[in-house]
Amino acid sequence: MAQAPQTLDALAVRTWCGLALRALGRAREEIDAINVYPVADGDTGTNLYLTLESAATAVEAVFAGYGTGSAEPSLADAVRAMAHGALIGARGNSGTILAQLLRGMAQELADDSPHGQDGTGGTGSADSTPGTSGTDGAGLRRALRRAADSAREAVAHPVEGTVLTVASAAAEAAEAAEGDCRAVARAAYEGARAALAATPGQLTVLRRAGVVDAGGRGLVAVLGALVEACTGEAVRETLHAAQAATDAHARVTGVPGGAGAGPWVRAEAAAHAEAATQEEPHPGAATGTAGSTPASCADATGTGGPAFEVIYLLEADDTAVARLRARLDALGDSLVVVGGDGLWNVHVHVDDAGAAVEAGVEAGRPHRIRITHFGLGDVHTGGEQPPRERAQRAVVAVVPGEGLAGLYTEAGATAVLARPGEPPASGELVQAVRRAHAREVVLLPNDAELRHTAAAAAEQARTEGIRVALIPTRSAVQGIAALAVHEPGRRFDEDVVQMTSAAGATRYAEVAVAEHRSWTTAGICQAGDVLGLIDGDVAVIGPDVAATAVTVLDRMLQAGGELVTLVVGDEAPESVADRLEARVRESYLAVDTVVYRGGRQGALLLIGVE
Repeated sequence: MAQAPQTLDALAVRTWCGLALRALGRAREEIDAINVYPVADGDTGTNLYLTLESAATAVEAVFAGYGTGSAEPSLADAVRAMAHGALIGARGNSGTILAQLLRGMAQELADDSPHGQDGTGGTGSADSTPGTSGTDGAGLRRALRRAADSAREAVAHPVEGTVLTVASAAAEAAEAAEGDCRAVARAAYEGARAALAATPGQLTVLRRAGVVDAGGRGLVAVLGALVEACTGEAVRETLHAAQAATDAHARVTGVPGGAGAGPWVRAEAAAHAEAATQEEPHPGAATGTAGSTPASCADATGTGGPAFEVIYLLEADDTAVARLRARLDALGDSLVVVGGDGLWNVHVHVDDAGAAVEAGVEAGRPHRIRITHFGLGDVHTGGEQPPRERAQRAVVAVVPGEGLAGLYTEAGATAVLARPGEPPASGELVQAVRRAHAREVVLLPNDAELRHTAAAAAEQARTEGIRVALIPTRSAVQGIAALAVHEPGRRFDEDVVQMTSAAGATRYAEVAVAEHRSWTTAGICQAGDVLGLIDGDVAVIGPDVAATAVTVLDRMLQAGGELVTLVVGDEAPESVADRLEARVRESYLAVDTVVYRGGRQGALLLIGVE
């Protein structure tokens, strides 16, 4: 048994993050299996895990910054890092809400106001030595309350029976507890656990599936880790008899009890099955939505929901974010905007992904944009819909900018955004293949350096019974060419051959700015020089973007071509596309040109010649 701290300090926060990450790692598959709300896309456990992984990594970085000396970070340092890490790494609806819960706690625990000093519940304690400050039970109670309240405020239309309900119950139980952090943490955990068990009685979709809320289940795991961090004792979840619970649920609701869920989840759902038979309020009647009927409520009648999930980080001020909330709320549902101090994480489900991104551009500077296509058959909210059938075939593609992500998703592909300097890992590609929910998947890495990563993802997906073909596209313009000839109705092998042929027949180039002096295949370049790369090698070095791009295009068209594809990045001069189009019209008869806006794609310009 580990020694239990008297206060929650920086080391306890570090321990909590590590324990919570392990707990979510153990429960990830179970949580994914019971994910039916707001979208039955089976990734809540994974999203929670990735969000907390980012938080834990940020905390570890703070401790690493202090080295091996006697000094340690303060509680404020640790919780701020935890909150920031969760914010920038938040995934999905559940991860975004978890990030706000951690931010709410951090705001209270890092508070330097008088109520937090001298052991009365803030960052101060009886030991005021720098670097050793911690909070006692009163401070933890306030932190849990602030976490629950801030998370609820971040959701445009709160719905009861979700992680918000579980968080509020944890805060209420903590407020009723007396004693130090150990007693408060235990009370919060038990309160959350009881609220989780009651969620099937609050949401029809949970009751019909015979499961508890997936996000709430993840929060219970996180709070269980907090108990262990504060007490040194691992919590033990009381297991009911799994079969008896399943039978009881079936008797009361007439629905078998969650075949995909773990026994603890099925038992907790069955324990409250009787409550589930009572008339429940419409989800739109949740706290904070009096007199309103959110867009998501229409989906509870079984009419389906938006096609895309859009997530991005946004640098903007509070006034701009307030306008953004109103605009996104009108565009779709499941809107969650968390953060502050100039940095926000935006999550929304919409039919028009481009409009959601454009709204962010108008509000400030969006980046790390992630667009996911739910696909036909996704259960968007609580409607009674038939079980989702796998599509026969899908395309998964890695793309370098939000503009191309929108283009690919509109064409029916599942897009994985590769941010500059942050290529996706094989696990992220595997998740994208799973989200595509198809028996056959064509994988387009669109980057020569991602070929091995994509191959590993394809191999993993094949072990799960998915037929995956990897087309070694080396640029997004080759992926566009492949996607243009994709025909799901063809035999799989024939489709792959045609897509591979189209990609291989497309020469690719990019125009970028050199970051430092270096040797290239075209000579020595200086920092700030404009580089034209053809098929991956530097072919042109010039001082001007447009002139360099024209030279690159001329060299590519010397070997012939029928179609020029231009993907213009946000940093490129406004006139570059017009100049290149004019060059093609004047000098190359019977060659067509198409222009796309790529957004923040790293390169100033991508060029494809078919």
